[in-house]
Amino acid sequence: MELSLGAEPFRIRILPIIVVIVLGMGIPVLAAMSAYTLIVKLHLSVKPGDNYAWLFIHHGFQLLLALIAIAILKRLVPADYGLHLPRGKSYLGPAILWGLAFGLLMTLCDYFPVLLAHSAPQLDYPLTTQNVTGWLAFEGLYVGPTEEIPFRALLVSFLAATMPGRVRAFGYTMNAAGVLVALIFALAHVSSFWTEAWPLALAQQAYAFALGVLYAYWLEKSGSVLAPAIGHNISDVSEYALVYLWIALHP
Repeated sequence: MELSLGAEPFRIRILPIIVVIVLGMGIPVLAAMSAYTLIVKLHLSVKPGDNYAWLFIHHGFQLLLALIAIAILKRLVPADYGLHLPRGKSYLGPAILWGLAFGLLMTLCDYFPVLLAHSAPQLDYPLTTQNVTGWLAFEGLYVGPTEEIPFRALLVSFLAATMPGRVRAFGYTMNAAGVLVALIFALAHVSSFWTEAWPLALAQQAYAFALGVLYAYWLEKSGSVLAPAIGHNISDVSEYALVYLWIALHP
């Protein structure tokens, strides 16, 4: 099937999309299994779940598996997977500015009911120095490369090479693969509609898709995963920093 969205037509190919879905879902699952095995073997006092200790280990395996997948795919699908510094415009400035803007937007979306209630967010962990430092380190330094290399450098680069084509919107053009990967993974988190009020879930889907497109755009234009990783770090750590400041200043 061929589509044209105001730019170069592209042909949708089912097999590359299936590969992207399998890798995109399989790598985090395999990383979780590997992290759990390591914790058990080393008798570490780390529980799987939404805590920074687990996420550090899980994302480390996620990055390792993505690098292995890139090494294998480069032999099958030769392409520039962006694992180098930018060779032209770096897009670091836009990454920093958009990261800060999205950090604020994400905070407003995620905590809008709390904001309306003139209250403060309730976290499931105490704001100790260790917890604050751990979360800020994870979100501000670690999450960017450990998520952007698997989901942008690996998946977008592979899909762009196997299913070329471009889209245009608001005067900007980019490869269609970046938009499709962003859409696939926004839809993969549709379960948030079952756990969150639908306006909040819809807002989360919208900004997740927008960020996915933005990261893919920087990857393509700079030729490097650096700007997506920096933008990802800044947007996430900005939200955490704003929430911590909000709690600290709330009477």
